[in-house]
Amino acid sequence: MSRAFIATLSVLALFPFAAIAGDLRTDANAVFKPITPAAAAKAVKNNDLTPAKIELGKQLFFDPRISSSQLISCNSCHNLSLGGVDAGSTSVGHGWQKGPRRAPTVLNAVFNVAQFWDGRAEDLKAQAKGPVQAGVEMNNTPANVEATLNSIPGYVASFQKAFPGDSKAANFDNFAKAVEAFESTLVTPNSRLDKFLGGDEAALDATQKKGLRLFMEKGCSGCHDGVNVGGGSYMQFGAVEKPAPAVLPDADKGRFAVTKSPADVFSFRVAPLRNVALRAPYFHTGQVWTLEEAVSVMAKSQLGVELAPDETTAIVAFLGALTGEQPHVDYPLLPARTNATPHPQQDFGMKMAH
Repeated sequence: MSRAFIATLSVLALFPFAAIAGDLRTDANAVFKPITPAAAAKAVKNNDLTPAKIELGKQLFFDPRISSSQLISCNSCHNLSLGGVDAGSTSVGHGWQKGPRRAPTVLNAVFNVAQFWDGRAEDLKAQAKGPVQAGVEMNNTPANVEATLNSIPGYVASFQKAFPGDSKAANFDNFAKAVEAFESTLVTPNSRLDKFLGGDEAALDATQKKGLRLFMEKGCSGCHDGVNVGGGSYMQFGAVEKPAPAVLPDADKGRFAVTKSPADVFSFRVAPLRNVALRAPYFHTGQVWTLEEAVSVMAKSQLGVELAPDETTAIVAFLGALTGEQPHVDYPLLPARTNATPHPQQDFGMKMAH
């Protein structure tokens, strides 16, 4: 029995048989779910979402003083004007270091089973702490973050309002909770797919409907399903055919680094496809710059399928129908520093100049 045949059976087992034939909307509703703010709020665990906490999280998301250089904010790599990602293959962090993987989108991230490509953070709270402490990203420490926050009276007041009853509210754990609260609001409802699922027959054109049918019948929806059209499971990249080394380098073993299980070598969290047309380049390496090529790579590597040109065109058209209403976020005014606020650590500039 061939590897391709086994992989195809595995994928087919993951999605409803109803997706193979029948009424398109009925079949699609069996596989996908629309985005709603209520669903986003329900996805957050152990963190009450209050207006004060969300507003504080918005300030922290845009504040570069959370980084040791005071140059990099969450929005630097998860730019809300660019689909929740940045424009490069991988992000540039502290001291102009280049990160090892493409920044995942923050939009609709609340619906993912876990955060980061390898799922090493269980939720957005845990994720918020990671980049702050990573030497290649913000290169900071919890203690320095807390010193910065507590040196700024505006933040002290905002933390006390967001976390009433906490005598030392401006702490690293509460920082992460506030960021999670804000990020949980960054959802993109009312895409053409959502409208179609809700009964609007005209929301998808003929090509997009053909692409939706192909997306389900070819097996793409075996992994890219649910409310986020992915993000809910892990899958080995190259299940049938390993892609080019630039797309899947041998050095990055994916989820294996987290679990140490041989079964997780080259496994990654399935990419959520909401707003995918907005955020080239693609894959964890950021080495594929068009959706046409990305669809072709996935068809060959994961399904063992060679798509006809018109099939690729239709699937790409369907992926364009996953773009939802983008969050409109006013750029916040940040509270002023004081003489007690730690100074930025930017010695990397002097080192580079010599």
